[in-house]
Amino acid sequence: MSVQTRIPSLVIPGLGRYYESLSGLAWPLVRATAGLLLVPHGAQKLFGWFGGGGLAGTAAFFSSNLGLEPGLFWALVVAITEVFGGLAIAVGFLTRPAALAVVALMAVAVFEVHLGAGFFWTQGGYEYPLMWGLIALAILFRGAGPHSVDERLGREI
Repeated sequence: MSVQTRIPSLVIPGLGRYYESLSGLAWPLVRATAGLLLVPHGAQKLFGWFGGGGLAGTAAFFSSNLGLEPGLFWALVVAITEVFGGLAIAVGFLTRPAALAVVALMAVAVFEVHLGAGFFWTQGGYEYPLMWGLIALAILFRGAGPHSVDERLGREI
């Protein structure tokens, strides 16, 4: 039994060849954007860049404000996940394990840090970490895809 997929017709048929020629870049664009946007957040925590507190400041914040103990351990885990996991996702290397780490990180951010503040990110809510967690979940499900290190190696976990 075969399932037929109905392909919708284009509103502007003349754009069809452009869509087709660029469609192979869609997933790498999502993957690279998601990965690279995590890196500055981790760099704030790990190195103190972009106005961040560095490891010491992040550890103190995690301990005193979030009750995450030991603060230094969790600051290091979060910073490494964001910096190195973000880079791994961006280039598509060990993509699924990196995405799984980001999913776990964002789940903690949603449920342990932001849920009580409501939905909207502008009020400290869970909107932003939920979105990034779901994008990381999609990357976990789909894998690195085209134009990735995993693809070049011919292996994917």
